[in-house]
Amino acid sequence: MIRIALVDDHAVVRAGYRALLASQPDLAVGAEYGDAGSAYRELDAASVDVLVIDLGMPGAGALETIARLAKREPRLRALVFSMHCRASYVHQAFAAGARGYVTKSSEPEVLLRAVREVAGGRRFLSADVAQLLAFERFGDARGALDTLTVREFEVLRLLLAGREVDDIAGALNLSPKTVRNLHYIVKRKLGVRDDIELVRLALRLEVVDLLDLGDEAG
Repeated sequence: MIRIALVDDHAVVRAGYRALLASQPDLAVGAEYGDAGSAYRELDAASVDVLVIDLGMPGAGALETIARLAKREPRLRALVFSMHCRASYVHQAFAAGARGYVTKSSEPEVLLRAVREVAGGRRFLSADVAQLLAFERFGDARGALDTLTVREFEVLRLLLAGREVDDIAGALNLSPKTVRNLHYIVKRKLGVRDDIELVRLALRLEVVDLLDLGDEAG
């Protein structure tokens, strides 16, 4: 029996995943959480084999949580199940320690296969993600993006989402001074002078799109 923990901030979405997974005789959902911070604090890895986690949640960053859990619970395998089909997110997820990445536009059977593959110690990508990476062409800016650490990328993502420094500090359990320093490091690594250039670069590299920015503003 493969034991699963679900992490998604939408209760209705978790209920759908739970019903899908429970329909399989070899899969069981043993825990679920509404945010990444709760998962890190409360997860009993002895009773879970696979962590299915969304990336776009409020509060503590999912990527940071994956990285911290990978160090604390090395036998636990993380599978990202996200709406984001962007190379930057995929690279950062695997850098953090994820073993698989499936987009939410995938068929239900793809998620079931991914859970089984990851539980068996194998890596898994949904077809759209695999195609994205196969056709990816790295330029200088893209290469610079991949030099960001998981924590730097989380700070970048939250800044682009319009979060204030103090809010980011609380979400990532850092001091505001550290967040400001990471903000500076990100700009230096990406070769931009200010936040306007940072947003433009993020749009060009598809770290974020105009729809994301509009949602945050609303």
